[in-house]
Amino acid sequence: MSQYNQEEEVIEEIAGGEFERQAVPQSKLQSWKAFLGMYAGEHAAGTEFVIGPLFLTTGVSAFDLIVGLLIGNLLAVLSWRFLTAEIGTKFRYTLYFHLEKICGTRLVTAYNLANGVLFCFLAGAMITVSATAVGIPFDMEMPKLTDTTPNSLTWVIIVIAIGAVISLIAAKGYSTVAKAANWMSPIIVLAFIACGVVALIQLDVNSFSDFWNIWGEGGDPFPGQIKYTFWHVVLWSWFANAAMHIGMSDLSVFRFAKKASSGWTTAGGIYIGHYVAWIAAALLYAVYLKSPEAQAMLAGGEAPSVAPGPLANNAIGVFGIIAVILAGWTTANPTIYRAGLAFQAIMPKVSTFWVTILAGTVATVAGLFPAFAMKLLGFVALYGFILAPVGAIIVFEYFFGKQAGIQSFYAEKTGIKFNWAVFGAWALSFGVFYFISVQYDVFLSFLTLPAWISCGVLFLIFSKFYQKN
Repeated sequence: MSQYNQEEEVIEEIAGGEFERQAVPQSKLQSWKAFLGMYAGEHAAGTEFVIGPLFLTTGVSAFDLIVGLLIGNLLAVLSWRFLTAEIGTKFRYTLYFHLEKICGTRLVTAYNLANGVLFCFLAGAMITVSATAVGIPFDMEMPKLTDTTPNSLTWVIIVIAIGAVISLIAAKGYSTVAKAANWMSPIIVLAFIACGVVALIQLDVNSFSDFWNIWGEGGDPFPGQIKYTFWHVVLWSWFANAAMHIGMSDLSVFRFAKKASSGWTTAGGIYIGHYVAWIAAALLYAVYLKSPEAQAMLAGGEAPSVAPGPLANNAIGVFGIIAVILAGWTTANPTIYRAGLAFQAIMPKVSTFWVTILAGTVATVAGLFPAFAMKLLGFVALYGFILAPVGAIIVFEYFFGKQAGIQSFYAEKTGIKFNWAVFGAWALSFGVFYFISVQYDVFLSFLTLPAWISCGVLFLIFSKFYQKN
């Protein structure tokens, strides 16, 4: 046995058996049912209670919302199935170990740090969502759409308590995360459906035309929001999880799948969570907008709060509060798990348990600041734009590397620590398209796919020259 293999076994034993630095063995593979439960729990989640209402604040029309979400979510499912699951079941590596073989340890360390921190911020938004439900019995002041910092001691205590519980569940590993999602997801899905039905009754909807007229031809965006069109909805819903599918983060999940066809299970979570749940949550907000409180805020030029806890509580009472809490948990759990794996790649000799606790701590601190949840549409677009192009490196090497005549897993086979072809491709793609977004005020989701394709193509071109030296 080589010294390298001996070190790998020692690291794996210390890390706690999550196969961070080796392919997942056949004996540990799981059926499609585990992924269906996990994705249903992750995407029928607490953040859906925020995203649905936020669509209303952008003045979308009925066609833009209903048809746009249908198409955008289909594109996301196809990305998971034919890119992420395909490559994940081929190699069975985590994203971070796969990238290390291509990029080298020094470059991938910087990526892992950025990836882990951004996932922590996303998980923090989910902790914020759960906190709005837990705080109801304590008569806690809810964060406003424009709030950025904690507004009370009660808020701080509740967020810390929720973060501690979520972190401990995530630290138990993938199987525990999947089990938690399987237990909770049916309750969450039922709650979303119930909320939607109750909201339809409260809005006096008796026909499809009544339902369509809730959004109608759309309207002006609320103060501080931008106007969404059909293409805003399609591209945002496609790339809401860009880091996970075209960004390849879910290689870390699908490496446990028996077959690539498990990628289709994402449709269960996406169409329940990113379609039914978003629309149901938008209906809840539509009910709230008719209240005297909301009308007074709008008259004063202020956007009404989108705090999920009170919205669900107003519709279905205690069951709504419980659903929001569970929904936040089931989404934050796998997100913190992914962040822990990112930190694990930086500190391979530290156990999975403790790096996940570290990720949970960062997420909890982020959860104290409501801005991550209240500005979720913009934040999700940004983090997908940053991380997705790196996934193009893996995709283009896998599908086009041989035709381009480049060596796969170049860093592993040559021993280099920093692959300049990778860095150059990402930096140029990110820099050019982010400049376009800022300079010409172009919505980031419109530029995610061009940046992704650009990064993949430039990687092949740069690698062709770089590998000759």
